[in-house]
Amino acid sequence: MIETQVDRRMLINGRWVEADETFDVTDPQDGSLLARMPRASVQQMEEAIQGARRGRQVAQGLPVHRRKAILARTAEIIESRAEEVARTLARDCSKTIREARKEVVRAQDTLRLSAEEAGRSQGETIAYDQRPGTEGRIGYYERFPLGIVGAITPFNDPLNLVAHKLGPAIATGNAVVLKPSSDAPLGAHLLVEALVEAGLPPQVVAIVTGDGRTLGDYLAAHPDVPMISFTGGLATGLAIARRAGIKKLAMELGSNSPTIVLSDADVDKAVGATLSGAFANAGQNCLGVQRILLEEPIADAFQERFLAGARAMRMGDKLDERTDLGPMISEREAVRVESWVQEAISLGARLLAGGRRQGAFYEPTVLTDVPQGCRLDQDEIYGPVVSLYRVKDVSEAIRKANDTPYGLQAGVFTRSLDLAFRCVRELEMGGVMVNDSSDFRIDAMPFGGVKGSGLGREGVHYAAEEMTERRVVCLNLA
Repeated sequence: MIETQVDRRMLINGRWVEADETFDVTDPQDGSLLARMPRASVQQMEEAIQGARRGRQVAQGLPVHRRKAILARTAEIIESRAEEVARTLARDCSKTIREARKEVVRAQDTLRLSAEEAGRSQGETIAYDQRPGTEGRIGYYERFPLGIVGAITPFNDPLNLVAHKLGPAIATGNAVVLKPSSDAPLGAHLLVEALVEAGLPPQVVAIVTGDGRTLGDYLAAHPDVPMISFTGGLATGLAIARRAGIKKLAMELGSNSPTIVLSDADVDKAVGATLSGAFANAGQNCLGVQRILLEEPIADAFQERFLAGARAMRMGDKLDERTDLGPMISEREAVRVESWVQEAISLGARLLAGGRRQGAFYEPTVLTDVPQGCRLDQDEIYGPVVSLYRVKDVSEAIRKANDTPYGLQAGVFTRSLDLAFRCVRELEMGGVMVNDSSDFRIDAMPFGGVKGSGLGREGVHYAAEEMTERRVVCLNLA
C-alpha cells in the first residue's frame, strides 16, 4: 500500500519506471506531503503508447475467463484493503473518510460489473436475403476491441472513475494508457497495482503521470490511439476534441445540474436529497446539485429547512468520522469559487448561508436571486454552492432548468406521474431522476449528457460498447 512520502513510479511498456523530474502530491487539508510522482516527458508518453501497441496483442489474446478472473480478483484485493484504500483516497483528494469508504465500495462494484461484462460480448445474426439476388447468404456481426483506449481521469473520484475506464477496456480486450489527475493520482496507482497483482499482464495497462495539458494533448492526438475516454471540464474536452481528429471520443464534461421541487413534493425528502447532492465531496461532483427550482407554494418551507441543514453541516478534518465537508482540492479552487460567489452578489444575488473561505475550505453556501446569465447561473461552479430559484409552475421550472449550455442530469420531486413524465420528456438531459436529486447514479446505468455535458455514455456495459467495434461477416453459400 501507499505510505507517506514515498517516491512512486509509472508503468510503461510492462515495466515500472521513473522520470527525470517529479512533482509533489499533497493533502489539500494541511499541505502535508503524500508522495512524489514522476513528471513524465512526452517521450515517455510515446513509449507508453508504443508499448500499448504491443500490449493490445496480449490483451486480445487473453481468453474471456482470464479477463473475468483478473477483474474479479482485483475487486477482491481492493475489498481486502478497503480501509487503507479509503484513508489514502481521503488524504489524496477532498473526500471525507465516510465518502471515501463509499467510493471504495463503488469501485469494487464497477470491477465486478466489468468482470461480468467480459463474458457478455454479443452480436446479432443478419438476414441477408432481404432483396432478390441475395439468397443463399447467412451472416452476423460480432464485436472486436478497438485496440488501445486512452483514459484521462479527474481528481474528484480518483478510484471509481478510473475503474469505469480500465474495467470495461480490459473486459473487452483492449490495452489502456491512463493519464490520471495530477491533483489526486494515488487512487489510480492503487488500482493499476491491484490489477497487476491480480494477474493482468503489465503490458496491457500503462499509467503515465505529469502535466495534464502536455501529456493529455499528446495522447489525444496520437494516431495509434483510436479512442479517448475523458472525464473533466468542458474547456478541456473541447481542446481534446479539436486535437483528436477522427477517432472515438467518450466525454463526460460536467454540468450545472438542476433539481426541480414541485408543490406536491415530499419536501423533507427533497431537502435531504439535495443537501447531500449539493455538498458531498465539497461540491466537486459533476452531478452535484447547483440549482434548485422551487414551485412557489413550497418555496418558503423548503428554503427554511434547507438552510437549517446547510448551517448544521460540520466542516473540518476529513478523517474525523463526524465531518460532513472537507476542503476543496486546492486553495486555488476555493479562491475561484469565492470569486464567483462575490461576482453573483455584486450583480444582485442574496447570500443566505455560508460564503466564507479559510484556505482550501469553503463553507456550504446558499444564494437566491442569482441574476440570469452570470457565471453562477450558467457555468459549473464545482464547489459547495447552491442557488435557490422560485418558479410559478412546472413550465417555468423546465425552461429555467434547460437554460444553460449543459445537460447531464436533473432531479424532479413530485407525486404526480403526469408531471414526472412531462419533465422526462421536456428536460434536455442525459438522465432525469424522479424523487431523487440530480446526484443519483448507480454504476450499471448508462451515464452521460447532452449539449456541453459530453459525448457517449459510461456505465460498464455502455462503456464496453463504446470500446468495441462491430465487424460484419457474410457467408455466401449459394
